[in-house]
Amino acid sequence: MHRLALEKRTLGVSFLPSGKAQVLVWAPLAEQVELILNEGNTSVPLKKEDFGYWSVITDVIVPGDPYKFRLNDEQEFPDPASLFQATGVHGASQAFDETAFSWTDDAWQNLPLQDYVLYELHTGAFTQDGTFAGLEEKLDYLINLGVTAVELMPVAQFPGDRNWGYDGVFPFAVQDSYGGPEALQHLVNACHQKGLAVILDVVYNHFGPEGNYLGAYGPYFTNKYNTPWGPAINFDDAYCDGVRRYFTENLLMWFRDFHIDAVRLDAVHAIKDFSPVHILREMKEQVNQLMEITGRTHYMIVELDLNDTRFINPLEEQGYGMDAQWIDEFHHALRVTVTGENTGYYSDFTGICDLAKAYRDAYVYDGQFSPHRQKTFGVKAEDNPGQQFIVFTQNHDQVGNRMLGERLNELVSFEMQKLAAGAVILSPFLPMLWMGEEYAETSRFQYFVSHTDPDLLEAVRQGRKAEFAAFLAQGEAPDPMAEETFLSSKLQWELLEAEPHKTMHGYYKKLLKLRKEFPALKHLNRKCLEVQENEAHKTLMVRRWHGQEQVLCVMNFSTVQQTMQLPTSAKEWQLLLNSASPEFQGPKAIDASAAGGEEVVMPPESLFVYAGTSSLLTHG
Repeated sequence: MHRLALEKRTLGVSFLPSGKAQVLVWAPLAEQVELILNEGNTSVPLKKEDFGYWSVITDVIVPGDPYKFRLNDEQEFPDPASLFQATGVHGASQAFDETAFSWTDDAWQNLPLQDYVLYELHTGAFTQDGTFAGLEEKLDYLINLGVTAVELMPVAQFPGDRNWGYDGVFPFAVQDSYGGPEALQHLVNACHQKGLAVILDVVYNHFGPEGNYLGAYGPYFTNKYNTPWGPAINFDDAYCDGVRRYFTENLLMWFRDFHIDAVRLDAVHAIKDFSPVHILREMKEQVNQLMEITGRTHYMIVELDLNDTRFINPLEEQGYGMDAQWIDEFHHALRVTVTGENTGYYSDFTGICDLAKAYRDAYVYDGQFSPHRQKTFGVKAEDNPGQQFIVFTQNHDQVGNRMLGERLNELVSFEMQKLAAGAVILSPFLPMLWMGEEYAETSRFQYFVSHTDPDLLEAVRQGRKAEFAAFLAQGEAPDPMAEETFLSSKLQWELLEAEPHKTMHGYYKKLLKLRKEFPALKHLNRKCLEVQENEAHKTLMVRRWHGQEQVLCVMNFSTVQQTMQLPTSAKEWQLLLNSASPEFQGPKAIDASAAGGEEVVMPPESLFVYAGTSSLLTHG
């Protein structure tokens, strides 16, 4: 990567301090490339450079101008590195100067990763108007809840105005229906002023099927590998240098020009790269150089389905250097424990014992045989700290990829919801909430699209139906194209004033407050952890400590009352939280404290949280 690309965006149309535009396009197989303006009435030829690039410096285009590129004196296409598709994926690109925004976040420093409390949301469904501006109005709510990092589902331009975001076809462009690039900068600036970090979900493993014009420009794809979405992105075949630069520049742009604090890279197990330097490692190296230049801190978080620590191990240990990963196995073990589901990928999980292993080892499968995969799977993650693992009771996938989009609160009792929330938030990992779970939102989050190609729409409908065979779901899947499917997925903020939603919201606030205030919970040292499970009784006891301070989380996942003996590592245990108390609309109150070694009686589906000071006994 050229140092210039570290300091400024070079691909597409960018603007120099002189006001002139610098235009750079990668089209290695083209014989002629022109910049087209004024609806085809103005043409500026580009000069061929080395390695398939075409360039020109010109004063005929200014910010706000629509433009396209004409290849080989034939067809015209939008810019692959467009920052704004104001009229959608098939329309002209609109020139945008990302350096013109007046930032006021100079004093902002990204939070230490271990202090992240993540809140994943879909911009379109989070508020009624479904824009970045609408989201800004809810920032104080998120801060009051205890969130420290807002995670946006993908905002790269997709077809129409309704989509999860994983059908994006312009990685550099910010979705027009959300407000476009300047509105995103405004949102990030507002978050930083309020002390919130911003995580952006990016998709570097595939492109959506509609509006994808990259193939016209060059070999962005390879037939060497198959992915669930068709030909793989070309990270290691002939001409891959241009593709690698394209995506690396995209990542640097989000960090440098939009002040994004962290990215969540979608399904990196679907990135196919056998280069000597994996693209993720190359990206991390470039980000490290960028941080040296800017003095800012940025994190790379991956969605990973491989249980392979190579992705999250440091560069100096020959890893790819990713800072953290989503850990689905904690979710799967927890979900089987609270619901008993055992279809599809849940068939690999038995419940309470696997949940205990997830607490201890992060990965449930770290070298055992996986019946679902029909192979031995995973490696041990012994030396990776707790902040490298992000856990959750639900996320957009685990809700929206159900046929009906049911949230957890539709599948379990109110008491079990509270227990599951505590299991995540009080874990030695980074907790992530899915928008609305904190007040038991009742709107289902369903799969929605707004493609314009009728054949593609029908293919999406049929593919959606086929996807649910493993879950044995009953009934008809909602139509992804119907506007009502999208509208019914929006949050109902008025529920916050009604019960039991108001109580659930208060309960989440209490859990997050405990996590922040108690060092034994705040410090994510996986070595300072002891877990005891009882499979027959479906109970779990998680003890964490920092120095002399201990916090004990006692969980009863069964539907009957259970008697639990508190450990003798503390002489006295002070009760911090009882999920079954009337304060949280629970069925029962208990005494405020108990001595070490004493027994406590736990109501069904309940969580007790205690604090204690270490006795003379060792931590075990």
